[in-house]
Amino acid sequence: MCDMLEGIIDQAEIHEAGHILQALTIVVPCYNEQDVLQQAAAALEKQLDAMIEAGLVAAESCILFVDDGSRDDTWRLITELAASSPMVQGLKLSRNVGHQNALLAGLAHVKDGPCISIDADLQDDVLTMSCMVEHYRQGCQVVYGIRQDRTTDTLFKRNSAYLFYKVMALLGVETIENHADFRLLGSAARKAVLSFTEENLYLRGIVPLVGFKTASVYYARKPRAAGESKYPLLKMLALAARGITSFSVVPLRMIAVLGVAVFLFGILHSIWSVIDKLFFQPAVGWASLSSLICIIGGLQMLALGVVGEYIGCIYTEVKRRPRYFVEQTL
Repeated sequence: MCDMLEGIIDQAEIHEAGHILQALTIVVPCYNEQDVLQQAAAALEKQLDAMIEAGLVAAESCILFVDDGSRDDTWRLITELAASSPMVQGLKLSRNVGHQNALLAGLAHVKDGPCISIDADLQDDVLTMSCMVEHYRQGCQVVYGIRQDRTTDTLFKRNSAYLFYKVMALLGVETIENHADFRLLGSAARKAVLSFTEENLYLRGIVPLVGFKTASVYYARKPRAAGESKYPLLKMLALAARGITSFSVVPLRMIAVLGVAVFLFGILHSIWSVIDKLFFQPAVGWASLSSLICIIGGLQMLALGVVGEYIGCIYTEVKRRPRYFVEQTL
């Protein structure tokens, strides 16, 4: 069943999801994926052929590989795949701009009809694409691919992901738990997503904001087919910081609350010090004083760091620099 989300729907575009076959574009961001690219292309072509034969999508459907400034043979392989298969298209960015911007470039390159975004590592189940298209043909503009289990992930990654979603929920950021960037967007939803012009891009938070009729499909996450993960710990932390600073000002409010709490603690400590000196007269040691100085100094540095992160986001926004440049298309 499809859940209804709030949003203004362009009826002319939503009508596209009826019985008229639409050309589907599968958008695949790639960064140094030479080890898995051919395997991914074969799996995606097979699934696309199956959907065409089943009458779910039009024969003009295609796979769009977006090379995010790879330093290996990824673009050469994309060129070979495009030359050997009419289903494959390629988009080469002039430099590495990050997964979210590469995905946005792929969405902007789609001409019309629905599109499905998926990573090249084949951890997301390509077979669920048929279910996504079925939901789309029933009128859903957004279909989320949600991992029903993360048994293939390491213990650290499972726990850190769980903590991430809980923190985002506490900060008031609307996210879909256990959903990454495996999703279907109809034309209306895709155009709505592209209308967001912010530099501090976090698509996983933007998509729920566009509204429209949505649905979810669930799948078991698979081990990575080949190659290495492109999201090590530092990149995951950077993505989490981007998501928080893009959609929540709660950390700034927490700083104000923390400042009031430290101020009140200082007053209470001063009163206690006077009472202690007058009635108990203990020996005044430097340890307690230095501890208080270190604690307060650390809190100040933490507060400055959080404020600085938001100021940095403002700095990148006001410059309005292009997110990417396209070097070549196939």
